[in-house]
Amino acid sequence: MFEKRQTEVCALGQHIAMSAHKARRVIDQIRGRSYEETLMILELMPYRACYPIFKLVYSAAANASYSMGSNEANLLISKAEVNEGTTVKKLKPRARGRSYPIKRPTCHITIEVTDPTLPKYVRKNFLWSKKAKKLKPRARGRSYPIKRPTCHITIEVTDPTLPKYVRKNFLWSKKAKCKNKYTDVTYHDMYSNGGVWDKK
Repeated sequence: MFEKRQTEVCALGQHIAMSAHKARRVIDQIRGRSYEETLMILELMPYRACYPIFKLVYSAAANASYSMGSNEANLLISKAEVNEGTTVKKLKPRARGRSYPIKRPTCHITIEVTDPTLPKYVRKNFLWSKKAKKLKPRARGRSYPIKRPTCHITIEVTDPTLPKYVRKNFLWSKKAKCKNKYTDVTYHDMYSNGGVWDKK
């Protein structure tokens, strides 16, 4: 049985202190581009909106790497949109007791990235059935057992280019060399002068 896999991840930035019009002229340049190309464009463009958009693109790529396990080099900007947010209204004092209104617009930016290299559908993991109940309730307070089969998979990796008994022979040869060396030193110390050492 197959299920649809998540291949798109988004990052949302709300109440960013700039107008939606100024953010859209930057967003229109990165829509549909790759992740690495987007970062290069945002670093070189001379607009103030590039910095918060850069942070959102970086955050969306980190979300995709964590949730989907995808490589950042394969990501594409599939969706990039800007919506108007709340407008902060203030009053600026002027001469003769007057006041002029000041409007501080905000915007909401959404960046969505996708990984086209990931398969769209994946096979369901049958080990999820372990979370189900082991007993199925029936009439009159009875219960029937439910068997959920599982399996253990073991994979062995070998190198056919290596000889079959390299490791064993190597350890034996090292042990033999050490033993012969220790014996030679002992005989040399005891019998080099023709007898046992003199205490004097």
